[in-house]
Order: sequence, then C-alpha cells, then structure tokens
Amino acid sequence: MAVFSLIQRLLGKKNDFAHLASPVSTLFQNRADQQGYTLTEGQTRAIATLTREAQHLLAGRPTRGVYLHGPVGRGKSWLLDGFFQALPITEKQRVHFHTFFARLHQGMFKHREHQDALAVTLDKLLAGCRVLCFDEFHVHDIGDAMLISRLFKALFQRGVLVLVTSNYPPEGLLPNPLYHERFKSVIDLIAARMDVLEVSSPQDLRSLPQAHTQQRFTTGQYVWPGSCAQRDTLGLPTMDCPAHPLTVGHRLLRCRSQQARTIAFTFNDLCEQLTATLDYLLLCEDFDHWIIDGLPQLAQCPIAVQQRFINLVDVLYDQDKRLTLIGQQPLDQSLEGQAIDLARTASRLCQLQTVCPQRAPDPVS
Repeated sequence: MAVFSLIQRLLGKKNDFAHLASPVSTLFQNRADQQGYTLTEGQTRAIATLTREAQHLLAGRPTRGVYLHGPVGRGKSWLLDGFFQALPITEKQRVHFHTFFARLHQGMFKHREHQDALAVTLDKLLAGCRVLCFDEFHVHDIGDAMLISRLFKALFQRGVLVLVTSNYPPEGLLPNPLYHERFKSVIDLIAARMDVLEVSSPQDLRSLPQAHTQQRFTTGQYVWPGSCAQRDTLGLPTMDCPAHPLTVGHRLLRCRSQQARTIAFTFNDLCEQLTATLDYLLLCEDFDHWIIDGLPQLAQCPIAVQQRFINLVDVLYDQDKRLTLIGQQPLDQSLEGQAIDLARTASRLCQLQTVCPQRAPDPVS
C-alpha cells in the first residue's frame, strides 16, 4: 500500500519512530477515508497508544502491551493489521488465537521431555520476535487458561511487545464462575502490564454497504433450503452424498467429496464429531473452497457442537477461505444459539451472498 511505502521512506535508516507518529495517524485516516469510515473516539485513542508504544520499542525503551476489546465488527483487527504492516521491523508476528495455540500445543507435545517445554516451544515459535500481534483472544477452557497464564508471564519476561484484540474485556475472560477466580491472576497481570482500551461504535462495521468488498467471505454463499434444483444449478453435492475417509494429520475424518482445492463436508462430519481446531488448520493447507452441508438450528445443538462450528468459521475466516454453506432455513434463524461467541460468527457469515428461493409474484387481481 502506498501509505506504508511512504512510511518506510520517511524512516530511511534511522529507525526513529518519533517522525512516524504523524504518518501513522495519516495512514489510518487515509484508510478510513478510502473505505468510507469515520474513525471513532476509541479507534483514535488506540492509534495514539499504538504509536506511543512503537516509539518506545524502536527507541529501546520499556514498552507496555496493548489490549483492544469491544463488540464484534468494530475495527479492532483493522487497527491491529494496519499497525502491524506499518511497523518498520521484521521481528514481528501477527497470529490468530486458534493458529497460535495449535502450534503451541504441538510444540509442547513435541518437546514434552524437556523440563520447560513451554520455553523451548516459544524459542522455536517466536525466534527473536519483538512484537506479537494476537488477534481474537478469548478463553473459555480452564486448560487453555492455565497455559495462557504461563504464556503471558513468559512473553512479558522476554520483553515482547504484546498486542491483543478481543471481544471481551480482561475481566470477561473465562466467564465460567467455576473457574474465573483461578484466572484472576492473569487478569491482574494484563492490567499491570498492558493498556486496556475499548474500541466501540454504535454499529457493526461489517454490516455497512461499503464493507462488502473489503471483508472476507464475500465470494462465498449461503444456500437454503438446499433443494435438488439449487444444488444442480450451483454444482453442489447431492444431499445423500456418501461419506469417504479422509486422513488429517494422525486422525481419520470423513468428507463427502474432494476435487482439486475444493472439499465438501456435512455439518455432522465437522462439528458433531470429535474434531479439533488443528484439523481445520491442517485442512486449510490443502483446500481453498469449503462446502459445508446441513447447517441445523444451532439452538438445538449441544454447546460443544456450537463451539466447534464457531471455531471452524474462525479458522476459515482468518485463513481467507471461500465458504459455501447450505442450510434448510434463513441464516439468522440457524444461528440462534447459546454459545457466547455466536455473535462473532453471525457477523462474519452475514457477509456470505444468500441464495434462496425466489418469492412467487403476487397474483394479478
């Protein structure tokens, strides 16, 4: 992007971020103008904070992490991605929650014989990283919570500048009252070592007309009710397509069809079976177009099934995959459920183009 090139030229070889404050603000303002957005007060405050911490980082001064939280679709990832691209260093990583934790679990299993498997794994994953941008941070599982406690302490001890986006304020993490108190030390650590800022606005930005060409999933489709005529017209698998075994890593899953970079599953194949986020990530390496058939009313599914679907959509969205989703009713009815992250899923899936039965014309009186 031209603005990023301008920033790099302004920096030259000085690595003096003091001269970058104005261009960074200009960068975000230009991006907002180009996309038809008005920066909110929370976004402006976040930009100022990110600029300050980058100044400290490049000047060799101590830094504080930044924790951006707010409702879905308010521009948190937009801020994080813009800042990541503008930051004039190579020792930086932008990772998604699911991707990072999958790699973390893999690494700790691989190095399980070491006395400190986490430290060895972080040495491999970070490899000199000075800035870690951690997108869509959330904690619902007590096992992940205990690992996150160790992770954050290790990151701060290493002097890594940690930037986080989340739909939840720190005190809203791990809301289950059975476990929340055990996570209190991490919440206190975040408050002590990070600036916590709310990024909010009256409207989900993804719902605005100008967002359609700028977001992911816009080339995908939601097809309902999945009639034979629709499937035939769109070249989709039939409803009774048999299952085939599919090896994913060390596990055996099942799919309905695969051809080149396109793969088809049923909702049952991916969400009602004991699949894991790592399975979805591995499949993303080989397939770009995903067809998922038989989306039910999520409210009638167990919470664990709803959560798998949420995780699946998170992965496909972050990996910028094309999705064709097939259900029997309007999407908003299907997405009613009890899982606490369904709002994020609905915000993303609303970007799919809807293919539905055409209403018959009113009779002529």
